[in-house]
Amino acid sequence: MLALLARLVRSSLNPGHLVVACAASLALSACVDQGAAGRYGTAPGQQTPAATASAPQGRRVAILAPLTGPNAELGRALLQAAQLSLAQPNSPPLDQQDTAGTPAGAETAARNAIAAGAGVLLGPLTNAETAAAAPVARAANVPMLAFTSDRAQAQPGVWTLGITPGQQVRRLVLAMQAEGKSRIAAVLPQNPLGDALAAGLLAAATDAKMPEPRIIRAPYTFKGFSDALKTVSDYASRRGAIEAQQRAARTRGDADGKLEAADIGRSEVPPPPMDALFLGATGDLLGQVVPLLAFYDITPATVRILGPAIWLRDAARQPALAGAWFAAPDPGARTGFEQQYAAKYTTPPRDFASLAYDSAGIARAIATPDGFSVPALQRPEGFNGADGLLALQQDGTVRRGLAIFEVDRGGAHIVQPAPQTIAAPGS
Repeated sequence: MLALLARLVRSSLNPGHLVVACAASLALSACVDQGAAGRYGTAPGQQTPAATASAPQGRRVAILAPLTGPNAELGRALLQAAQLSLAQPNSPPLDQQDTAGTPAGAETAARNAIAAGAGVLLGPLTNAETAAAAPVARAANVPMLAFTSDRAQAQPGVWTLGITPGQQVRRLVLAMQAEGKSRIAAVLPQNPLGDALAAGLLAAATDAKMPEPRIIRAPYTFKGFSDALKTVSDYASRRGAIEAQQRAARTRGDADGKLEAADIGRSEVPPPPMDALFLGATGDLLGQVVPLLAFYDITPATVRILGPAIWLRDAARQPALAGAWFAAPDPGARTGFEQQYAAKYTTPPRDFASLAYDSAGIARAIATPDGFSVPALQRPEGFNGADGLLALQQDGTVRRGLAIFEVDRGGAHIVQPAPQTIAAPGS
């Protein structure tokens, strides 16, 4: 389970990945009968004909997925997950529309779905497809639950369901505030992931009425991060006076000078000017950078190390990060969806399949004889997903209940459970 979540997180946070989707796709087990089974419909690439519509106009659900093209296998998994979610009696009917994995295909799929009577759109998969299909949905006043985690695609009526860096940072900032840690710093890469983390950190601190974080952006190299850690820790100013005194003692060239220099070297160095440090390194670079923390006096005794959810993958390989925190969905809560999917389709669900399952569950939960309303989608209490709480906001963003994990020498464990209500601290 942890391996699956790590793969999902890695895909979410890799800016060059084709699918900008969530780290741990939510599954609305409360909205789907444990015994429900989906029936696979028309073949991938075949559009659902409008003539088959038996539900009132606007009450149909349509999924926009890449049923042909390079991502056809993933598209089929998305479709099967949505069918599983809508397998209960009295669920709204589900249409399928093939995006072929392209922006132009997504735009056409959205038009066809709305023409066939869709009152809510599930998908599409990528940020580029979402950007192409969203204007069609908005023009028709049809809500869209897209599978991307690209915050830039969020807008009124178009929700991005993927786990975002901003959601992770918000959870961590609130956790730091609860611990009385208000001086937060960050060393973040000069890339799109760093952009998203920086924006999320500034917004979260502002919302929490905390001091503005000190953010250093660095090239994604060992030297870049080393220089940034030296700067953010004020290493030169904290150790500069001590080192100057040591040099002066050594230059005397006698035994007393050497002894004095050694005594000076044992002087207590002031701690870094921060309570918490968000470190935006992962993978191999993280392994290279971790030893620098102690060198620059960034130790667990004075500074809480924070990181992105992808550290779930890296934690077992970085025992020196013990005590560091990151925010991610509780993977244990995903079990119900995985069991249902495997029982129906005799194979484990693909990465991101639970996004389709989850969005279809939301559609079923708010369906009425008249269709789907935006106020119902934005209900204040949100939806209780199998991977945690989610609440759709008016601006198209999504609030999520994430757990706090602490790195240990065997991997990571949950130290703060995910909030269960939108009003709970940390949500």
